[in-house]
Amino acid sequence: MKNIMKNKTDRIPTRAECEALMVKYSMLPNIVEHSFQVMRVALSITDNLKDSVSVDRDVVIAGALLHDITKTRSIKTKEKHAVSGGRLLRELGFQRIAEIVEEHIITKNLNLEGMPEEKEIVCYADKRVTHEKIVTIEERIHDLMQRYGETEEIRNQILQNMKQVVAVEQKLNSFMKIDIHDAIRENSEL
Repeated sequence: MKNIMKNKTDRIPTRAECEALMVKYSMLPNIVEHSFQVMRVALSITDNLKDSVSVDRDVVIAGALLHDITKTRSIKTKEKHAVSGGRLLRELGFQRIAEIVEEHIITKNLNLEGMPEEKEIVCYADKRVTHEKIVTIEERIHDLMQRYGETEEIRNQILQNMKQVVAVEQKLNSFMKIDIHDAIRENSEL
């Protein structure tokens, strides 16, 4: 763990380092399980992309495992966990993972015409997992509305975000060897 703190260059944490960070930052067990399920969904997409697509699998793993790194504390502090998680990972020297964490709720500068990016895969995978269960986008919208839709503004933001998620789903699916839903379904049967 000490070399994680000392190394301020941009590098990708290993899965073991991610798991150690999850423990260090006291992620609740349900958030840990959610993060592992997001990783499995993200990998079911990554591992079924066409050969012409270049995505860093290790970045996807780390981004998925750490996307909610500060969510446990945000329950008490009410901080925006995407922002604080990104800040924390930047301080630890994980620049690329910090960017994924910052954009796992809403992807900025989305290029629907470009090649798939790790941040899109993690963001999409997160929207397909409620707690630890793989769900449809519609089920996830319902869940988010129930848990966070306290105001009309928040509900509208959730609906806008889901439009983006559907567009990302279409983009990712166009780069897959098999249908994205089949890839995810196969993952859930493991």
